[in-house]
Amino acid sequence: MSTMSANSKAKGRLFVLSGPAGVGKGTIIAEVFKLLDGLVYSVSCTTREPRPGETDGRNYYFMTEENFAKMVEEGQFLEWAHVHGKSYGTRRDLVEKHLSRGIDVLLEIDVQGAMQVKEKMPEAVTVFIEPPSFAELVSRLKARGTETAEQLEIRTANAEKELAAAGKYEHRIINDKISEATRDLVKIIQKYRRNHQ
Repeated sequence: MSTMSANSKAKGRLFVLSGPAGVGKGTIIAEVFKLLDGLVYSVSCTTREPRPGETDGRNYYFMTEENFAKMVEEGQFLEWAHVHGKSYGTRRDLVEKHLSRGIDVLLEIDVQGAMQVKEKMPEAVTVFIEPPSFAELVSRLKARGTETAEQLEIRTANAEKELAAAGKYEHRIINDKISEATRDLVKIIQKYRRNHQ
């Protein structure tokens, strides 16, 4: 943890990152964490099955539809949505705990969720990651090899809708090169930190 966030009594800031599947959000986030202190990643809850190499509590909190529905009923989510036929949500208590300690939180969620968060927390900073082109995005998705043909079709259709919503975000970053996109996101976070001191 950085000295600034440890000694500062200012509340942390929530950065909400969105972008279509395959745009490179996970890679950019991993690189940002190598460069910045005083920042935590908000782990989302999901009802989808873990992908190879994913760990419960690190990549996602994997849960049943029944448990997820109970948490929705109890108002435990800052945002939640059905995406690609599965449910995803962000636990409000975990986000608020970090923010109250002066630690910035990075949240990676879909467009629906980002708009819900912005409504509940207008001070959240929204950032949209875009591909250089739609054709490039489709190519990246195919290259991942993690989806069936049917899943790929769903993700491609959803990507078109998500890209249409990019204008609703305060910041937009085109991920042509990971190093440049990472640098752009770091600059955005640092700018808000300077203004927040």
